[in-house]
Amino acid sequence: MYARRRRRYFLLMGGCLVLFVSAWTFVRDISIPAAVIMTFVAMLIPPAAAIVGNTKDPDDRWWDEPPADAPTESEKWLDELDHKDHHDERRRGRRFSKRAPAHHPP
Repeated sequence: MYARRRRRYFLLMGGCLVLFVSAWTFVRDISIPAAVIMTFVAMLIPPAAAIVGNTKDPDDRWWDEPPADAPTESEKWLDELDHKDHHDERRRGRRFSKRAPAHHPP
């Protein structure tokens, strides 16, 4: 998942460095136009590496996405309402069941 994207990113950036360094260490001795073309290709790789490194894989969960089994906002809201209703009913039931019978003096 993240390691796979990171590996692709570093492979692309490593290729960029190899192109750039080799273009100006020994290819320039053979052909200046070839070294310029290699440098131009190396210049195009970093944006592509950033895109590849930030592309979501099918099994990745993005930072702002909830998990697949997480309840939606409406489900949370309904659960909260159900909990409050049951809690109020239980409280009302306890209050009336625990209350001592009213004692009225004669």
